Amino acid sequence: MPDQAPTDGAATLLRLPAGMQRLEFISDLHLSPELPRTCAAFFAWLEQSDADALFILGDLFEVWVGDDMLSQAFEQECAARMAQAARRRPLHVMHGNRDFLLGDAFMAATGCVSLNDPTLLVSDFGKVLLTHGDALCTDDTAYQAFRAQVRTPAWQTAWLARPLPERLMIAAQMRAASQEHQQGQAPADWADVNPVLAQAWLAKAQCTTLLHGHTHRPCHEHRPEGWERLVLSDWDLDQAHSVAPRGDVLSWSAGGWQRRPCTAPG
Repeated sequence: MPDQAPTDGAATLLRLPAGMQRLEFISDLHLSPELPRTCAAFFAWLEQSDADALFILGDLFEVWVGDDMLSQAFEQECAARMAQAARRRPLHVMHGNRDFLLGDAFMAATGCVSLNDPTLLVSDFGKVLLTHGDALCTDDTAYQAFRAQVRTPAWQTAWLARPLPERLMIAAQMRAASQEHQQGQAPADWADVNPVLAQAWLAKAQCTTLLHGHTHRPCHEHRPEGWERLVLSDWDLDQAHSVAPRGDVLSWSAGGWQRRPCTAPG
């Protein structure tokens, strides 16, 4: 069963080996069979990236109802591609709000390293506090109540005891309800990270840089309080929910932060 994330912002320390030249970060791909170009771009990134370590900060999948999803053809292909990439360099995965049930079987099948939320990442370039971001969006009170419920061991045990087809059916119904709720809303209308809480997390970690996804509002913000926030882009190269394709890879090196667009082959 997945580890339960702390709610007080206590970060897990991850210190990278010396000598790494570049790291890359992505999040919010929401992979599903309905987004073939987005999936192709993800596979291309896994194969072609020359970074020393890769980080996926949540919502890799649109839905993950349990590790027995590895019996499905699409999820099997994703796991196989990730396993190939993980043999070449460390591939770190953090839970998101859509795939918080990624468990030990998934990590074993892919060779990925599970990232606690939040994690304080220390490299030759400095320190950054990594989080998916959903726990910081406290204005979304309905979601926070749901999040607190489904992250408990009792709820997860009962959920995973249901047959896989039933869980997939319920998840599809929840996705449809969520999409209907968001109809006509832009990401700018969604709850954003609470800056007071974010600053408290950073102070606890003794860090001044926050990196997260979840909000689908990519930016590099320098706060007047003396800390900075980098937000990862979501990915959609199939234009399923957008006017134009989108998706970024954020890299970190001795030269600082750099953002580049993801691309699908062909």
